[in-house]
Amino acid sequence: MNSDLTAPAIRRRLICMVYEAMLLFGIVFVSDFLFDVITQSRHALMLRHARQFWLFLVIGAYFVFCWSRSGQTLAMQTWRIKVTDLDGGKLPVAKAIVRYCLAWMWFLPAMGLVYQLNLKEWTMAGVVLIGMLAWAYTARMSKDGQFLHDRLAKTRLIHIPSENELKAQSSA
Repeated sequence: MNSDLTAPAIRRRLICMVYEAMLLFGIVFVSDFLFDVITQSRHALMLRHARQFWLFLVIGAYFVFCWSRSGQTLAMQTWRIKVTDLDGGKLPVAKAIVRYCLAWMWFLPAMGLVYQLNLKEWTMAGVVLIGMLAWAYTARMSKDGQFLHDRLAKTRLIHIPSENELKAQSSA
């Protein structure tokens, strides 16, 4: 494993995820509109499971395309974060798909609990938030600072130094 591939700070990764969520809003909006046009849906509950599967595929296609092409989504480029294989190389499509599926573990355990306990409103939001914080904590338990889904997918997030950081490193 290449030792100069340092993981970005957890705070930086979480802020990047918030920015990613804002960008995904546009992708989901357009994709949902296309779904409604194609299926002639009149409201969001019509063909609910087909709609969810469609959005899962569209979001997955976005991430897999970006990660396997350059290792970065737009949000990751902004925050200078890149996903690579364990040696720092380009991410193969198969690993990008596995990483995408495993990344849903940020939400699925908590959402399963919400469903089983039939939680509503603020209690539901609190359980999902606690689940996400617990998943974020998996990076603190790792010696190389990677989230659990990255360790399972055999991928890693790396920090791309800015020009100023590179100049400071070379002058030191």
